[in-house]
Amino acid sequence: MNVSDLSSKELSDRLTSGSLFFRTGPFTFSLRTDLPEIIDAFGLLYGDFPVLEPGYADFHACLERLRGVKIWISPHGTFLNGGVPQFYPFPLRTALPYLEWGLNRCVFRNAHNYLMIHAAVVERGGRALILVGTSGSGKSTLCAALVLSGWRLLSDEIALIAPDGSLAGLARPIGLKAESIRTIEEFSPDACLGPRSRGTSKGLIAHMAPPRESVLRVHQRAKPSWIFFVSYQADARVAWTPVSKAKSLMRMADCAFNYTLLGRQGFETLADMVESTRTFDLVYGNLAEAVDLLQGPDLDAQLGTQPNQRERHNARNGPSRRLAQAGEDGGAASERVDLAGEPGSRHASPIPAEPAGN
Repeated sequence: MNVSDLSSKELSDRLTSGSLFFRTGPFTFSLRTDLPEIIDAFGLLYGDFPVLEPGYADFHACLERLRGVKIWISPHGTFLNGGVPQFYPFPLRTALPYLEWGLNRCVFRNAHNYLMIHAAVVERGGRALILVGTSGSGKSTLCAALVLSGWRLLSDEIALIAPDGSLAGLARPIGLKAESIRTIEEFSPDACLGPRSRGTSKGLIAHMAPPRESVLRVHQRAKPSWIFFVSYQADARVAWTPVSKAKSLMRMADCAFNYTLLGRQGFETLADMVESTRTFDLVYGNLAEAVDLLQGPDLDAQLGTQPNQRERHNARNGPSRRLAQAGEDGGAASERVDLAGEPGSRHASPIPAEPAGN
């Protein structure tokens, strides 16, 4: 039985009593809330998720209204995991984003059997494409567009890398901000978007429901094949630049939630993944052009199959040697490949992202 199979009353009864158990990827959540707007939005965004019988859960989440005289003047809520508040009180009008941020926080603060990277991941043909970028880089927008174009969603926020190097799925709604909402609506009028939430720390936010296939296949892992450090720049032509293995390793480590905590295991897992993937900076100003590039039948051929001189050098040297080399020269100097035939603009380096609720 899926969430969409429950009547409005059944869904409300389960959520208000805390008996709604659902699973995404490796994790089982229980959720309790009595907020009508959350109940309706959950039914829309999580309709294809299987409902489990009450029992064991990895995380016990609760989203509730705070009580008190002042709260009636300015209604606020709180998100708890296992009875412990995860954020400062927030305006109830932002409850839906805080639900998603809270579920993310449950994972990245606890799931240390995985190396966790702040990145979006999509899959096609068993091969995964990892999108890395800071807030406003266009990462989630590009992820949503690729998912709407046939790629399978593994995750929009947290790349889960198992010790064997495979990527586990964590398909949940994709968060979109401000202009990205309109961009995705124009890109695909059939996209299932939830209610808009205004006044968050990130401005206007809406969430896109993951496609049914992504939810049903969430347990199928994928092999990492490409990493793109994404940077949206208005009016920029689509362009990509190969990035050295050493520089990619350091960037990815900066974006990890638990790289330092995992120590040697974290380093080896990340180094092995970077070694086995092709890594690029990607600049785009037109969403359709970026999707066309990545949607091609042979992405490796589109990106160029011949390694540059530094890539050949990296293949002959271990991770520690590459790290030392990167510290000396700041990474590989490589020729920019431009879809439109013109060299493009500079690109941004990602940094860790852990705002209140991300």
